[in-house]
Amino acid sequence: MAKYLDPRADLTFKRVFGEHKDLVISFLNALLPLDEAHQIDSIEYLSPEMVPENPARKYSIVDVRCTDSIGRQFIVEMQMIWSPEFKTRVLFNASKAYVRQLRKGKKYHFLQPVYSLNLVNEIFEPDIESYYHPYSMVHLEHTDKVIEGLHLVFIELPIFKPQTYNEKRMQVLWLRFLTEINETTSEIPSELMENPQVRKAIDVLEESAFSREELEGYDKFWDMVSVEKTMFTSAERRGHDKGMAEGRAEGRAEGRAEGRAEGITEGRAEGRAEGRAEGRAEGRAEGIEEGRAEGRAEGIAQGRLEEKLATARKMLDLGLDKAVVAQATELPIDQIEQLKA
Repeated sequence: MAKYLDPRADLTFKRVFGEHKDLVISFLNALLPLDEAHQIDSIEYLSPEMVPENPARKYSIVDVRCTDSIGRQFIVEMQMIWSPEFKTRVLFNASKAYVRQLRKGKKYHFLQPVYSLNLVNEIFEPDIESYYHPYSMVHLEHTDKVIEGLHLVFIELPIFKPQTYNEKRMQVLWLRFLTEINETTSEIPSELMENPQVRKAIDVLEESAFSREELEGYDKFWDMVSVEKTMFTSAERRGHDKGMAEGRAEGRAEGRAEGRAEGITEGRAEGRAEGRAEGRAEGRAEGIEEGRAEGRAEGIAQGRLEEKLATARKMLDLGLDKAVVAQATELPIDQIEQLKA
């Protein structure tokens, strides 16, 4: 029974699509948004210049580059590990390939489109149901108006599910080839074997076609992808933990500031309430004391007045002149006259 290797590895992907022009032509025509009038009929391979800027990712990105008879360039990448900056990197590499076409003295109309096809082995658009994500420079209100130049396509392999699409039959077959064939495959689906191009690609994957050194390199590729994925996951976790720690610190600082402000406001309100209560209590005490003092003073004055009036009556009863009585008691003469009456 034949054994097969996984087509997504560096060794196998480049063996299938980097050495067999007919297979990469079929692959590109099936997966790129090309109408019948713009299908690829021939290609020439270009040197693989697209080395990832980050050496730590050199195993998780596999690329094949080629150009067709009219000068269009095609960059095919297998991305084993996704990170948010990949879209920017893909745009940069496609833009670099586009600009390099314009040699000194050439006119802009010689520039041909660059197509970047990116097969991603992870899910990076969880909010979109489709596995197929094409990007072009289009008019925002009239999307049929396109500026030719850069075309980026991202395909999420884990989301792809085999279905029958009559108009996309080859696309489905090639994606099934990438997602269903690996070291555990014991029986190849008949739909794949019935297509001559896909069957040829499957034959290329037979383990017996590779030398011992190549198989060792194949195993090393998967080991390094695992290492890179672990490093990336660890970096993400460290970034997440750092963000959480910084967020908690900022939250505590903001909480303290808000708490301090709320405390000051509540303290002022409570202070005013307590101050009013204490003020009322102190006011009552002071009022009572002042009232007592005033009462005592009024009582003393009233007692002295009554004493003087009693003395005045006695003097009047003895027949003394009222003027003499007023002078002796220091009472007003009119008050003396009221007593005599």
